[in-house]
Amino acid sequence: MNRNEKRQVVTDFSKKMEGFQSAVLTHYRGLNVEQINTLRRRLRDEKISYHVVKNTLIKQAAKGTDLEKLADYLKGPTAIAISYGDPVPLAKILSEFVKAQPKLEIKVGLIQGRVIPADEIKALAVMPSREILMARILGGIQAPGQEIAGILLGGIQQVVRVIQARVDQLTESGNKE
Repeated sequence: MNRNEKRQVVTDFSKKMEGFQSAVLTHYRGLNVEQINTLRRRLRDEKISYHVVKNTLIKQAAKGTDLEKLADYLKGPTAIAISYGDPVPLAKILSEFVKAQPKLEIKVGLIQGRVIPADEIKALAVMPSREILMARILGGIQAPGQEIAGILLGGIQQVVRVIQARVDQLTESGNKE
């Protein structure tokens, strides 16, 4: 790769890093091209990109960004997964893939500017997605209101039954006379 090609790779990779929310570095030694492409497809379904780029080029592209914090981990065969949204799907896909292909190793991650060790990324993988968490929170907020509504409705229904019983009683006594 000549100097102009390297410069172009750095420019292209810098553009791909704009607006990212999370990134994970992986060690991919021992995986074949087909396995890496399988991982790429699974990540692409979640709008996550996976790149195998020379470490020196990643370092150049990361200058001035949060990804610069990962420079010390760019050793050996390294690939980078970049997510622009919720980091949970990224962690889940990588963790699931590691179970099937133990040769893939999660090195470190960067989530919203914070360096995250591999074990925390694996812990993140067992978390429910943001949508599920939001639904649980909303359910927790709604539950007391629903209980109060049920209690009030039950009380109103009792009053209606008492009134109906009295109406029935008066109707029966009126029919007897």
